[in-house]
Amino acid sequence: MADSAKRVLFVNSEIYPYLPETPMSRIGRYLPQGIQECRKEIRSFMPRYGCINERKNQLHEVIRLSGINIVVGDVDRPLVIKVASISAARMQVYFIDNDDYFRRKQLAFDDEGNFFADNAERTVFFARGVLETVKKLRWAPDIIHCHGWISHILPLYLKKSYRDDPIFSGSKVVTSFYDDTPSAPFSPDFARLARFSGVDEGDVCLLSEPTGINLAKLAAQYSDGVIFSAPDVDGQIVSWCEGLGIPVLPFDGAAMADGTYVAAYNSFYDQL
Repeated sequence: MADSAKRVLFVNSEIYPYLPETPMSRIGRYLPQGIQECRKEIRSFMPRYGCINERKNQLHEVIRLSGINIVVGDVDRPLVIKVASISAARMQVYFIDNDDYFRRKQLAFDDEGNFFADNAERTVFFARGVLETVKKLRWAPDIIHCHGWISHILPLYLKKSYRDDPIFSGSKVVTSFYDDTPSAPFSPDFARLARFSGVDEGDVCLLSEPTGINLAKLAAQYSDGVIFSAPDVDGQIVSWCEGLGIPVLPFDGAAMADGTYVAAYNSFYDQL
């Protein structure tokens, strides 16, 4: 970027304390705070999974941002936006909600360990819900940083469906990869479900075989930079990313342990 990034949008699968503490949820919690302390403006989004206690975490609906309908698979579904605050970090978290997709208590698998049949629809709804909400906020991000498989369709939409929108015309997208790549396949019609304004069949050809690996490859293909945020990212994803010719930030266990990864990520944003 010609100048340092000033605004960073975080699109998260998990944020602690709304979900149990994991390496990904810790990054979801502490990276935005660290970037904010680097004097950047931040916004954070995640799904409003049914296991999140709204009363305990003081979530409330933002009426002015809700009310959009998003069509996924020819079905109109209402988008509801909720918000909560992490007072210790002086930051808000926006939640993408819809009863059909996010009311269930589990994140991606049912109690018998089956991958949800509608996970392809959920990722499409989540990504478009985030982008439509940011448009309503009229907040133009310099960097959009995606974390977790449920955010992996967003880079495609940013580069194809929203590229001419003035809110996103200057946005660069970074994707962090973890060890959360689903091994179970998505719905066979994922490529069709992913089609949206500006996205044609050729743009989603990777999804003709709708695996988690191919979804991750799609995310990297439309990203401006990638970060390996875990030590055990699938080797197929690593090789694909390294072959794209885009900036790659490797995993640094020591930096992750002592918190200096925040400075490295901040510098990575500024170099895009």
